[in-house]
Amino acid sequence: MNLRWNSSEFGGVKDLRIPPHRLWKPDVLMYNSADEGFDGTYPTNVVVRNNGSCLYVPPGIFKSTCKIDITWFPFDDQRCEMKFGSWTYDGLQRSVYRRMRTFGLFSYRPHWVLPLTREHRRNRLECCCPEPYIDITFVIIIRRRTLYYFFNLIVPCVLIASMAVLGFTLPPDSGEKLSLGVTILLSLTVFLNMVAETMPATSDAVPLLGTYFNCIMFMVASSVVSTILILNYHHRNADTHEMSHWIRVVFLYWLPWILRMHRPGDGSEYGDSPTRPVSSERKPIHFPDVELKERSSKSLLANVLDIEAKHRQMILLRLGFNRQADDGTNGASGQRLPDSIVTNHTCLSADYELTMILKEIRFITDQLRKEDEAACITRDWKFAAMVVDRLCLIIFTLFTIIATLAVLFSAPHIIVS
Repeated sequence: MNLRWNSSEFGGVKDLRIPPHRLWKPDVLMYNSADEGFDGTYPTNVVVRNNGSCLYVPPGIFKSTCKIDITWFPFDDQRCEMKFGSWTYDGLQRSVYRRMRTFGLFSYRPHWVLPLTREHRRNRLECCCPEPYIDITFVIIIRRRTLYYFFNLIVPCVLIASMAVLGFTLPPDSGEKLSLGVTILLSLTVFLNMVAETMPATSDAVPLLGTYFNCIMFMVASSVVSTILILNYHHRNADTHEMSHWIRVVFLYWLPWILRMHRPGDGSEYGDSPTRPVSSERKPIHFPDVELKERSSKSLLANVLDIEAKHRQMILLRLGFNRQADDGTNGASGQRLPDSIVTNHTCLSADYELTMILKEIRFITDQLRKEDEAACITRDWKFAAMVVDRLCLIIFTLFTIIATLAVLFSAPHIIVS
C-alpha cells in the first residue's frame, strides 16, 4: 500500500526507479549454480509503478552444472537444466509462475545448436518439511555441430587408413613397404594426440570417435605386423626355410583359388600345382649336333642323357663286334686282323675319357638341377607372400569400410551444419 500513489497529485509521475537494496525483493536463486558468487545477476533498479506493481529484471550470467555424456561424441546431444526457486520461502508463502512457454538463445558458441528448449513448474515435497516447495526448471538440449569434426578429424583419419591399405599394393622388392607402414603408424599416433586435445576428458564413457580411432590404430598396427610377415615370406629361400605341407596347400592352392590368383607367366588353371623341378628320369630328347648351344639346365640335362644313351649303344655294338672277331680268330688262326678291329681297339681307349666327361657334365647338370629346385622353392615363397599381400589388402579394406560405415550409421545424426 505504501508504494501506490495518485499520478495526478504528483505531477503525472507514473513510475519510479528505486535501487533494489531499498526495497524487498524475492530471494530467487539458481539451485545448480556453478558461479563463485552463486548469484550471477547485476543489481539494477526496480521499476515501481503508481498502481503498486514492481518490475525487477536484473541481467545476469548464469553458470550451471551439467552432466556431460560423450558416448556419441562428436554426434552428441547434451541436456542441461537450470533450476530456479526461492531459497527461504516455501510454496505456501510464495509462488512462482511461468510467463514464457518457450525461449531461445540469440548468441551462443558456433559449436552448438539449440534444437529443443522447454520449461516446467514443479511443486515438490521435501522429506525435511511438510510444506511444498515450488521451482521453475528450464531444460536446454544443445546439439554439437559435427561439420567441423567430420572434415577435420574423420576424413583425415579415413585417408590415413586408406594409405595403410594401399601399402599392400607396394611390391616387397621396392624396399619401402615396411617404412611406409611405420611412417603411417607414426603419423596416426601424432594425429591422435592432436585429437585427444579436442575430446572431453572423462572416464565415464568411451566416445564414439575414440572407438573409431582405436579401431583404425589397431588396423594400421596390424598392417605393419602383416607387412613384416609378408617380407619374411618374400625373402625366404631353400637354404633357410622349407615350406611345410599345410603352408603349400593353403597359400599355393586354396587361397589362390579363392582370390583368383595365378603365377605370372603360368598358364595353368587356378589351384594347379606349381612348377616342379625336372626329374632325372626323363626320356632322352635328340637334338642335332649343331644345336648344342647354351640352353637352360633342363635342356642341358636332356642333352647329357641323349649323349649317354648314344655312348651305351656304341659300347654294346663294339662288344658284339669284338665277340665276332674273337670267334674268327679261333676258327682261322694265323690270319691278320682287319683294320676295323684295330680302329675299334683304338676307340675303346677313348672310352675312359668320354666316361669322365660324362661324369663332369652330369655333375654340372646336378648342380643346375639343385639350383632349379632352390629357385622353385624361392618362387613358391614369393608367391605365398603375394597371396598374403592380396589377402591382407582385401581384409583391411573391408575392415576400414565396415568400421567407417558402422560409426556413421550408429550416430544419432551425421552432419549438423
